[in-house]
Amino acid sequence: MSQPDTRPFALALMGPTASGKTQAALDVATRWPAHLISVDSALVYRHLDVGSAKPDAATRARFPHALIDICEPWQPYSAADFARDARVEIDRALAQGKMPVLVGGTGLYFRALTEGLSDLPESDPQIRTELDAELAARGLGALHARLQTLDPKAASKIHPNDPQRTLRALEVIQLTGQPLSTLQGQRRADLPVRLLKLVLCPADRGLLHARIAIRFEQMLTDGLIAEVEKLRAMPNVHADLPALRAVGYRQTWEALDGSIPMRELCDRGIFATRQLAKRQITWLRAEADAYWLDSSQADFLSELLRRVALARD
Repeated sequence: MSQPDTRPFALALMGPTASGKTQAALDVATRWPAHLISVDSALVYRHLDVGSAKPDAATRARFPHALIDICEPWQPYSAADFARDARVEIDRALAQGKMPVLVGGTGLYFRALTEGLSDLPESDPQIRTELDAELAARGLGALHARLQTLDPKAASKIHPNDPQRTLRALEVIQLTGQPLSTLQGQRRADLPVRLLKLVLCPADRGLLHARIAIRFEQMLTDGLIAEVEKLRAMPNVHADLPALRAVGYRQTWEALDGSIPMRELCDRGIFATRQLAKRQITWLRAEADAYWLDSSQADFLSELLRRVALARD
């Protein structure tokens, strides 16, 4: 007979972009003493406010969020950095007698925290330069096909349109002589909490797509283009930074560069965000221990709070 899990309770509010995670977190924090911890790779950066759908200053004054605005756009911030910082915030919440609430949609961050990270080698500038040159010459499809040959397990988990992770997987193979999937299989995490994972997602994908369109159009109204213009004026900011490869920012930068027509920015931004949501949903389906909640239903909030209340007891 298995022993009961006596670790303190923590909540993870997961889901694709525009699924209602932030509002759900605020509702939970209204009901219970909670320590909100952002799990979003764009929100860690200062100056990325409009395009990242960052909670506004008034909201964060009432409901503080940890791990928002913790580094500049040109400063590196990895999944390993997040896992370390999130553990500190979880410990802080428990010391204060509060419920840790992890909220966001960056799957790699969640995985780094809950499953741990293997001891992967640091990036090698020369190898990365060679891979970048090959990417420019042969295209991402050819590199992803090579990864499928060298490490089919890793390739199956990396979207064919994801250059950052494809190049990193090939780089690790070249540096270590081992498949990335083998090294990742050696990772381990030992969280000090029992974690309830709730995936918030409208069952109707058409509704999710409509929300994405409305939100991106609102970002443009709220000043996304002006925000990117300010970023472009910063001396250390350039288009190849991870921060500026985020959905919405990449398309706006390209429009300001003139590489895509400004009149196409809205449609391209919406399409890229829908593709992001699709990748997020694919990743979330692999989370076997997560409960899915239809965030478009009228009783969604009461069902969410009911599940949290039951799990806390």
